[in-house]
Amino acid sequence: MELRKNSTAPEPAVSIPVTVSKRKPYWYKHWQIYSMVLPGLIYFVLFKYIPLTGVVIAFQDYNVFNGIFGSKLVGLKHFYNLFTYPEFLRVLKNTLLISIYQIVLGFPAPIALAMLMNEVRRMFFKRTIQTVLYLPHFLSWVIVGGLVINFLSPSSGMVNDILRWMGKEPVFFMQEPGYFRSIVVISAIWKEVGWGTIIYLAALAGINPELYEAAEVDGAGKLKQAFSITLPSLLPTIMVLLLLRVGNVLDLGFEQIYMLLNPLVTETGEIIDTYIYRIGLLGGQYSYTTAIGLFKSLVGVILVVGANQLSKKTTGNSIY
Repeated sequence: MELRKNSTAPEPAVSIPVTVSKRKPYWYKHWQIYSMVLPGLIYFVLFKYIPLTGVVIAFQDYNVFNGIFGSKLVGLKHFYNLFTYPEFLRVLKNTLLISIYQIVLGFPAPIALAMLMNEVRRMFFKRTIQTVLYLPHFLSWVIVGGLVINFLSPSSGMVNDILRWMGKEPVFFMQEPGYFRSIVVISAIWKEVGWGTIIYLAALAGINPELYEAAEVDGAGKLKQAFSITLPSLLPTIMVLLLLRVGNVLDLGFEQIYMLLNPLVTETGEIIDTYIYRIGLLGGQYSYTTAIGLFKSLVGVILVVGANQLSKKTTGNSIY
Protein backbone atom coordinates (compact mmCIF):
# COMPACT_ATOMS: atom_id res chain seq x y z
CA MET A 1 0.00 0.00 0.00
CA GLU A 2 1.46 3.31 -1.07
CA LEU A 3 1.90 5.94 1.66
CA ARG A 4 0.77 9.42 0.86
CA LYS A 5 2.78 12.48 1.93
CA ASN A 6 1.21 14.52 4.69
CA SER A 7 -0.06 17.70 3.10
CA THR A 8 -0.14 19.46 6.45
CA ALA A 9 3.65 19.21 7.09
CA PRO A 10 5.29 22.57 7.95
CA GLU A 11 7.33 24.29 5.29
CA PRO A 12 10.99 25.11 5.97
CA ALA A 13 11.53 28.49 7.68
CA VAL A 14 12.87 31.32 5.55
CA SER A 15 15.54 33.48 7.21
CA ILE A 16 14.74 37.19 6.97
CA PRO A 17 17.76 39.53 7.34
CA VAL A 18 17.42 41.88 10.32
CA THR A 19 19.13 45.27 10.10
CA VAL A 20 20.49 46.49 13.45
CA SER A 21 20.68 50.28 13.61
CA LYS A 22 24.00 51.51 14.96
CA ARG A 23 23.79 53.86 17.92
CA LYS A 24 25.04 57.30 17.03
CA PRO A 25 27.83 58.65 19.23
CA TYR A 26 27.07 61.35 21.75
CA TRP A 27 29.10 64.03 19.98
CA TYR A 28 27.27 63.34 16.72
CA LYS A 29 23.85 63.75 18.34
CA HIS A 30 24.88 67.01 20.01
CA TRP A 31 27.13 68.44 17.32
CA GLN A 32 25.60 71.91 17.75
CA ILE A 33 26.96 72.16 21.29
CA TYR A 34 30.39 70.87 20.28
CA SER A 35 30.52 73.33 17.39
CA MET A 36 30.19 76.16 19.94
CA VAL A 37 33.24 74.81 21.80
CA LEU A 38 35.29 74.46 18.61
CA PRO A 39 36.41 78.13 18.24
CA GLY A 40 37.71 78.21 21.82
CA LEU A 41 39.45 74.87 21.33
CA ILE A 42 41.12 76.09 18.13
CA TYR A 43 42.24 79.26 19.92
CA PHE A 44 43.93 77.32 22.73
CA VAL A 45 45.59 74.90 20.34
CA LEU A 46 46.97 77.64 18.07
CA PHE A 47 47.98 80.23 20.64
CA LYS A 48 48.60 78.20 23.82
CA TYR A 49 49.73 74.67 23.01
CA ILE A 50 51.58 75.00 19.69
CA PRO A 51 53.75 77.89 21.03
CA LEU A 52 54.82 75.59 23.89
CA THR A 53 57.24 73.99 21.44
CA GLY A 54 59.20 77.25 21.57
CA VAL A 55 60.37 76.57 25.16
CA VAL A 56 63.13 74.47 23.64
CA ILE A 57 65.14 77.69 23.15
CA ALA A 58 65.49 77.88 26.96
CA PHE A 59 67.97 74.99 26.57
CA GLN A 60 69.81 76.58 23.64
CA ASP A 61 71.98 79.57 22.83
CA TYR A 62 69.27 80.73 20.49
CA ASN A 63 70.27 82.70 17.43
CA VAL A 64 67.63 84.40 15.31
CA PHE A 65 69.47 83.68 12.07
CA ASN A 66 70.13 80.00 12.84
CA GLY A 67 66.63 79.32 14.14
CA ILE A 68 65.53 76.68 16.62
CA PHE A 69 66.99 73.75 14.68
CA GLY A 70 70.33 75.43 14.04
CA SER A 71 71.03 76.86 17.50
CA LYS A 72 73.43 75.16 19.88
CA LEU A 73 72.09 73.14 22.82
CA VAL A 74 73.51 74.24 26.19
CA GLY A 75 71.37 72.25 28.62
CA LEU A 76 70.53 73.95 31.93
CA LYS A 77 73.02 76.79 31.51
CA HIS A 78 70.39 79.57 31.52
CA PHE A 79 68.58 78.09 34.51
CA TYR A 80 71.85 78.08 36.40
CA ASN A 81 72.34 81.74 35.51
CA LEU A 82 68.94 82.60 37.00
CA PHE A 83 70.16 81.97 40.51
CA THR A 84 73.69 83.27 40.05
CA TYR A 85 72.84 86.70 38.62
CA PRO A 86 72.33 89.11 41.54
CA GLU A 87 70.11 91.24 39.29
CA PHE A 88 67.57 88.45 38.83
CA LEU A 89 67.49 87.69 42.55
CA ARG A 90 66.71 91.34 43.24
CA VAL A 91 63.91 91.30 40.64
CA LEU A 92 62.52 88.06 42.09
CA LYS A 93 62.48 89.60 45.57
CA ASN A 94 60.61 92.69 44.30
CA THR A 95 58.05 90.51 42.51
CA LEU A 96 57.40 88.35 45.57
CA LEU A 97 57.09 91.32 47.93
CA ILE A 98 54.65 93.23 45.73
CA SER A 99 52.62 90.08 45.07
CA ILE A 100 52.40 89.25 48.78
CA TYR A 101 51.32 92.83 49.56
CA GLN A 102 48.59 92.59 46.93
CA ILE A 103 47.34 89.27 48.31
CA VAL A 104 47.36 90.41 51.94
CA LEU A 105 45.84 93.84 51.29
CA GLY A 106 44.14 93.58 47.93
CA PHE A 107 42.51 90.16 48.11
CA PRO A 108 40.29 90.89 51.17
CA ALA A 109 39.26 94.32 49.82
CA PRO A 110 36.50 93.13 47.41
CA ILE A 111 35.19 90.73 50.07
CA ALA A 112 34.76 93.53 52.60
CA LEU A 113 33.31 95.87 49.96
CA ALA A 114 30.79 93.26 48.79
CA MET A 115 29.67 92.63 52.37
CA LEU A 116 29.19 96.37 52.93
CA MET A 117 27.30 96.86 49.67
CA ASN A 118 25.08 93.90 50.48
CA GLU A 119 23.80 95.82 53.52
CA VAL A 120 22.67 98.80 51.41
CA ARG A 121 18.89 98.65 50.98
CA ARG A 122 18.25 101.66 48.72
CA MET A 123 18.69 100.20 45.22
CA PHE A 124 19.32 103.52 43.48
CA PHE A 125 22.11 104.38 45.90
CA LYS A 126 23.51 100.85 45.65
CA ARG A 127 23.57 100.84 41.85
CA THR A 128 25.20 104.26 41.77
CA ILE A 129 27.99 103.08 44.07
CA GLN A 130 28.47 99.94 41.99
CA THR A 131 28.76 101.92 38.77
CA VAL A 132 31.31 104.33 40.25
CA LEU A 133 33.40 101.46 41.63
CA TYR A 134 33.28 99.42 38.42
CA LEU A 135 34.39 102.22 36.10
CA PRO A 136 38.17 102.13 36.87
CA HIS A 137 38.32 98.51 35.71
CA PHE A 138 37.49 99.58 32.15
CA LEU A 139 40.31 102.13 32.06
CA SER A 140 43.65 101.00 30.66
CA TRP A 141 46.77 101.24 32.79
CA VAL A 142 48.01 103.95 30.45
CA ILE A 143 45.19 106.19 31.71
CA VAL A 144 45.36 105.03 35.32
CA GLY A 145 49.15 105.41 35.38
CA GLY A 146 48.85 108.95 34.08
CA LEU A 147 46.24 109.77 36.74
CA VAL A 148 48.45 108.37 39.51
CA ILE A 149 51.45 110.37 38.31
CA ASN A 150 49.37 113.55 38.14
CA PHE A 151 47.84 113.02 41.59
CA LEU A 152 51.29 112.54 43.13
CA SER A 153 53.07 115.29 41.19
CA PRO A 154 55.18 117.49 43.51
CA SER A 155 54.20 120.66 41.63
CA SER A 156 50.53 120.26 40.72
CA GLY A 157 49.38 117.00 42.34
CA MET A 158 46.34 116.90 44.59
CA VAL A 159 48.17 115.00 47.36
CA ASN A 160 50.99 117.52 47.58
CA ASP A 161 48.50 120.40 47.46
CA ILE A 162 46.94 118.96 50.61
CA LEU A 163 50.38 118.63 52.20
CA ARG A 164 51.13 122.30 51.42
CA TRP A 165 47.79 123.31 52.90
CA MET A 166 48.83 121.44 56.08
CA GLY A 167 52.11 123.37 56.14
CA LYS A 168 54.36 120.51 54.99
CA GLU A 169 56.90 120.26 52.21
CA PRO A 170 55.92 118.48 48.99
CA VAL A 171 57.03 114.87 48.64
CA PHE A 172 58.46 113.37 45.45
CA PHE A 173 56.44 110.17 45.70
CA MET A 174 57.25 108.78 42.27
CA GLN A 175 60.98 109.32 42.74
CA GLU A 176 61.25 107.73 46.20
CA PRO A 177 61.97 103.96 46.12
CA GLY A 178 60.34 103.51 49.52
CA TYR A 179 56.93 104.68 48.27
CA PHE A 180 56.82 102.77 44.99
CA ARG A 181 55.49 99.42 46.22
CA SER A 182 52.75 101.11 48.23
CA ILE A 183 51.73 103.14 45.19
CA VAL A 184 51.55 99.99 43.06
CA VAL A 185 49.41 98.11 45.58
CA ILE A 186 47.02 101.02 46.30
CA SER A 187 46.51 101.85 42.62
CA ALA A 188 45.83 98.19 41.79
CA ILE A 189 43.24 97.96 44.57
CA TRP A 190 41.55 101.17 43.43
CA LYS A 191 41.33 99.94 39.85
CA GLU A 192 40.10 96.37 40.43
CA VAL A 193 38.28 96.30 43.78
CA GLY A 194 34.91 97.21 42.27
CA TRP A 195 35.14 94.54 39.58
CA GLY A 196 36.16 91.92 42.12
CA THR A 197 32.98 92.47 44.12
CA ILE A 198 30.79 91.08 41.31
CA ILE A 199 31.57 87.44 42.12
CA TYR A 200 31.13 87.95 45.86
CA LEU A 201 27.83 89.81 45.43
CA ALA A 202 26.57 86.91 43.32
CA ALA A 203 27.60 84.48 46.06
CA LEU A 204 25.92 86.64 48.71
CA ALA A 205 22.69 86.59 46.72
CA GLY A 206 22.59 82.81 47.10
CA ILE A 207 22.58 82.86 50.92
CA ASN A 208 19.23 81.89 52.43
CA PRO A 209 17.66 85.00 54.05
CA GLU A 210 16.05 82.80 56.71
CA LEU A 211 19.50 82.31 58.23
CA TYR A 212 19.74 86.04 58.97
CA GLU A 213 16.17 86.13 60.27
CA ALA A 214 16.90 83.28 62.67
CA ALA A 215 20.10 85.01 63.80
CA GLU A 216 18.20 88.24 64.51
CA VAL A 217 15.67 86.29 66.57
CA ASP A 218 18.54 84.86 68.60
CA GLY A 219 19.82 88.39 69.20
CA ALA A 220 22.85 88.33 66.87
CA GLY A 221 23.98 91.73 65.60
CA LYS A 222 25.33 92.59 62.15
CA LEU A 223 28.94 91.84 63.12
CA LYS A 224 28.01 88.47 64.59
CA GLN A 225 25.97 87.62 61.47
CA ALA A 226 28.90 88.53 59.24
CA PHE A 227 31.29 86.12 61.00
CA SER A 228 28.74 83.37 61.66
CA ILE A 229 26.74 83.34 58.39
CA THR A 230 28.21 85.53 55.65
CA LEU A 231 31.87 84.56 55.76
CA PRO A 232 31.25 80.78 56.14
CA SER A 233 28.86 80.95 53.17
CA LEU A 234 31.48 82.79 51.10
CA LEU A 235 34.30 80.42 52.06
CA PRO A 236 34.06 78.12 48.98
CA THR A 237 34.16 81.12 46.62
CA ILE A 238 36.99 82.73 48.58
CA MET A 239 39.11 79.58 48.50
CA VAL A 240 38.69 79.04 44.75
CA LEU A 241 39.67 82.64 43.93
CA LEU A 242 42.55 82.52 46.40
CA LEU A 243 43.92 79.35 44.83
CA LEU A 244 43.79 80.94 41.38
CA ARG A 245 45.50 84.06 42.75
CA VAL A 246 48.29 82.03 44.36
CA GLY A 247 49.10 80.48 40.99
CA ASN A 248 49.83 83.96 39.57
CA VAL A 249 52.11 85.03 42.41
CA LEU A 250 54.97 85.71 39.97
CA ASP A 251 52.71 87.22 37.31
CA LEU A 252 51.92 90.77 38.44
CA GLY A 253 51.22 92.18 35.01
CA PHE A 254 53.50 94.21 32.81
CA GLU A 255 51.36 97.26 32.06
CA GLN A 256 50.98 98.71 35.55
CA ILE A 257 54.62 98.47 36.58
CA TYR A 258 55.87 99.66 33.20
CA MET A 259 53.69 102.77 33.35
CA LEU A 260 54.80 103.72 36.88
CA LEU A 261 58.43 102.60 36.75
CA ASN A 262 61.28 105.06 36.31
CA PRO A 263 65.08 104.78 36.69
CA LEU A 264 65.01 106.22 40.23
CA VAL A 265 62.84 103.40 41.63
CA THR A 266 64.16 100.48 39.58
CA GLU A 267 65.96 99.07 42.61
CA THR A 268 62.69 98.35 44.44
CA GLY A 269 60.14 98.45 41.62
CA GLU A 270 61.37 96.32 38.75
CA ILE A 271 59.60 92.94 38.52
CA ILE A 272 60.10 89.82 36.42
CA ASP A 273 57.82 90.99 33.60
CA THR A 274 59.60 94.31 33.09
CA TYR A 275 62.96 92.55 33.49
CA ILE A 276 62.04 90.12 30.69
CA TYR A 277 61.03 93.03 28.47
CA ARG A 278 64.28 94.90 29.15
CA ILE A 279 66.65 91.95 28.89
CA GLY A 280 64.80 89.78 26.38
CA LEU A 281 63.18 92.08 23.84
CA LEU A 282 65.48 95.09 24.15
CA GLY A 283 68.65 93.15 25.00
CA GLY A 284 68.09 90.21 22.66
CA GLN A 285 68.71 87.50 25.30
CA TYR A 286 65.86 85.29 24.15
CA SER A 287 67.07 82.02 25.63
CA TYR A 288 67.68 83.52 29.07
CA THR A 289 64.29 85.20 29.27
CA THR A 290 62.54 82.06 27.97
CA ALA A 291 64.13 80.18 30.86
CA ILE A 292 62.72 82.82 33.20
CA GLY A 293 59.25 82.37 31.72
CA LEU A 294 59.48 78.59 32.09
CA PHE A 295 60.60 79.04 35.68
CA LYS A 296 57.56 81.24 36.35
CA SER A 297 55.22 78.65 34.89
CA LEU A 298 56.69 75.80 36.92
CA VAL A 299 56.46 77.80 40.14
CA GLY A 300 52.84 78.66 39.35
CA VAL A 301 51.90 75.01 38.74
CA ILE A 302 53.63 73.87 41.94
CA LEU A 303 51.91 76.56 44.02
CA VAL A 304 48.46 75.81 42.58
CA VAL A 305 48.77 72.05 43.11
CA GLY A 306 50.23 72.43 46.60
CA ALA A 307 47.71 75.04 47.73
CA ASN A 308 44.86 73.02 46.25
CA GLN A 309 45.87 69.90 48.19
CA LEU A 310 46.27 71.92 51.38
CA SER A 311 42.86 73.52 50.91
CA LYS A 312 41.23 70.15 50.20
CA LYS A 313 42.60 68.67 53.43
CA THR A 314 41.87 71.67 55.67
CA THR A 315 38.62 73.15 54.34
CA GLY A 316 37.32 70.53 51.89
CA ASN A 317 37.21 73.10 49.06
CA SER A 318 39.35 72.80 45.94
CA ILE A 319 39.40 73.71 42.26
CA TYR A 320 39.60 70.08 41.09
